Amino acid sequence: MERTATRPTTLTTLPNVLTYGRIVAVPLMAACFLLLEGDNAHWAALSIFTLACLTDWLDGYLARILAQQSTLGRMLDPIADKLLVGTALLLLVNDGTIDYITIWAAIIILCREILVSGLREYLAELNVKVHVTRLAKWKTTVQMLALGVLLAGPAGEKLISGVTLTGTMLLWAAALLTLWTGYDYLKAAVRHAIDN
Repeated sequence: MERTATRPTTLTTLPNVLTYGRIVAVPLMAACFLLLEGDNAHWAALSIFTLACLTDWLDGYLARILAQQSTLGRMLDPIADKLLVGTALLLLVNDGTIDYITIWAAIIILCREILVSGLREYLAELNVKVHVTRLAKWKTTVQMLALGVLLAGPAGEKLISGVTLTGTMLLWAAALLTLWTGYDYLKAAVRHAIDN
């Protein structure tokens, strides 16, 4: 008797499993950063963060080439990203790596993420889609790079001088891109709110 291949359910497709892994990585990263000591805390948190960032790219790529895009994946992917970014920012503020005026960059990024989540929900109710722009992808790349460099922090400084300064500069660049790309969502939401 010939066996036929069965398609995985939406819950168990590889892209969605990678997204689940990114969500699970968030508390693991926090535990490493808060519970381990010295350089080990920074390297362990950075390793987990880096793997999580790679799954962010990989799950979208695999969903497209395997034709496994799903509503569940579209819902969970931005949630996983926001959990990862928000947690990394909180850990770095708690650690003092992000302090003084740079806290404003973290506030801009967090506020934009919350604002965009609300606007996406509002626009979805109106059946309006705001597509991810190339600039938004650059924003995500710069943001993840900045957070990764800052997670290395003092451990990274021992290898390369100026790591924290570089991470801080990248964080400000990400904050500016965050404002710019958030404006697209706000503009679409305001336009539809006025029309309706």
